[in-house]
Amino acid sequence: MKFDMGADTLTTLQNSTSGSLDEMHAMLMQLRDAAEPLASKFNGAGKEAFARFKSETDVIAAALQHAMSRINEGQAGMNAAFADGDSGFKDNADRAMGSQNFNAARF
Repeated sequence: MKFDMGADTLTTLQNSTSGSLDEMHAMLMQLRDAAEPLASKFNGAGKEAFARFKSETDVIAAALQHAMSRINEGQAGMNAAFADGDSGFKDNADRAMGSQNFNAARF
């Protein structure tokens, strides 16, 4: 299996992660909103459990957002490190080639 990591791979991954976060958050809010009509059907302990469900969706959404944003930050750091390494590799190769006498290799 060959893996070819292009210069824009990590940027694409970051964008995808950000899009996935937005999508998950929207779906979680849709779930909460879809259950809203049931609120009037509960009394007593059932009503309390339903209220907890609604408040927990907000907690879960916040936790997901925090976790995914941290993943996205990590991807940004990897992207910066990759770009720095790529640039450093080129600079080192240019320096090494500049110090060589290629005329000596002529036949």
